[in-house]
Amino acid sequence: MNTEPDRDTSINSSGYSNDYSYEKLGEKLEAVLERVKDPESGLSCSRLGLVKKFRYSREHNLLYVFTDFFSHRPACFTCIGITMAIESTIMRDLRKQLELEFPGVEIKIL
Repeated sequence: MNTEPDRDTSINSSGYSNDYSYEKLGEKLEAVLERVKDPESGLSCSRLGLVKKFRYSREHNLLYVFTDFFSHRPACFTCIGITMAIESTIMRDLRKQLELEFPGVEIKIL
């Protein structure tokens, strides 16, 4: 992991980072993942493992959110439509919570 302050730094979804300056960032990200819930099960994004990692660029004031919804999709084509609607709700809620926690930071969910 790169610890130079002006370069990109990765933080995984469990909130750990080797760079102490990013400790608070990791704590805030973990809190967001705990607040955002799957509307069907009520489980948090953190517990479901929907977000794999974050990457913050100080230079661009940009937070990338790497998600993994695909591995959670059912094989049934009818069910996929319902699942995609739920995914959309989760992504909307995740973006909203990240924007509240990090005002002024651009959020990109991938």
